[in-house]
Amino acid sequence: MTGSLQIKNDKYYIIVNLKENGKRKQKWIATGLDVKGNKRKAEQLLRETLLECERAPARPVSNILFADYIRAWLKVAERRVDSVTFQGYKLMANAQVIPYFDQSGLLLQEVTRSDLQAFFDEKAARGRKDGKGGLSPSSLRQYKNIILQTLNEAVKNGMLQTNPCQFVELPKKQRYESSYYSADQLKTLFDAIRDDLIYPLVKITALYGLRRSEVLGLKWDSVDFTAGRLTIKHTVSKVTTTVCKDKTKNSSSHRSFPLSAEAREIFIQAKTEEGINRKLCGADYEENDFIFKWPNGTPFSPDYVSSHFSLLLKNNHLPHIRFHELRHSCASLLLNNGFTLKDVQEYMGHADIQMTANIYGHLDMQRKQLLTEKMASSLF
Repeated sequence: MTGSLQIKNDKYYIIVNLKENGKRKQKWIATGLDVKGNKRKAEQLLRETLLECERAPARPVSNILFADYIRAWLKVAERRVDSVTFQGYKLMANAQVIPYFDQSGLLLQEVTRSDLQAFFDEKAARGRKDGKGGLSPSSLRQYKNIILQTLNEAVKNGMLQTNPCQFVELPKKQRYESSYYSADQLKTLFDAIRDDLIYPLVKITALYGLRRSEVLGLKWDSVDFTAGRLTIKHTVSKVTTTVCKDKTKNSSSHRSFPLSAEAREIFIQAKTEEGINRKLCGADYEENDFIFKWPNGTPFSPDYVSSHFSLLLKNNHLPHIRFHELRHSCASLLLNNGFTLKDVQEYMGHADIQMTANIYGHLDMQRKQLLTEKMASSLF
């Protein structure tokens, strides 16, 4: 058994040279030791690791294909995660990962870092289904998550000693700067779509900076007219099929807002129209507690809201933004009116302020520029 020390990101790694199924392989092992001042410790750890590997019993030989093991992992994941997350895993695995490794015929026990790096390099260059280039760094990280979890399962089950996916290198994630409407643009939008069926939904979304899943998940128990409070506690999401959940994205997303006078009027009007529509439709009315829905009671679908919103903008010659960017518009208005990133974090329901800073930090700098200019004019 032979091996050596290698340096990666100023850390020592142990490389063990193995021979499996007649093929030579290298196994990388993280030591956690910084390069500076730890050479002797790393050398001692290398000797101990080589001795341990020589004494370790051989792993069971398996002829399972890597693609088939991913399929097996999906069945495990279905039991562990919620249905929306699983839909995402399954969709992405079947779209890119499984077809690629089906074609390669790679065995699970033959998977190396170079095999995985070749997959990600290929998808980064030519991964889009429309043939217009590669997948984004964000998408590549979602695919890496699937492969990483699959191989972690293999390590846990004794099929592999280490997970080669942890050493894959991906393109740096690009900073996403969202589009958003100003206050004047939002007022123009509201005036233009006042007679449309989703007008109340759009206005509530912009006012409270809600996610699409949150505004579609609003039920009558979310609105407390007596206390004057709106509480976010249900969601409606879709990847491949629509899923209604009596919980939010995370604990921070479960939040409450004061009912503004206009929001109160919107909900009162929705309740009145629901009663009228129930009488008009009779037995054909679909009974449920959702607030935003068709006249026959059928709740709006996530796809319909996004596509119809885009159509409304196009028909009214308004600048294109995604429906989700109504939420960004809300955040930008809060920042422009002097509220802090901490205020925005709580209003948006982000789990931590770093997420808020990553999305809206550039907007906060604009506000700080104004503050700096005011300070300069006061002092000089």
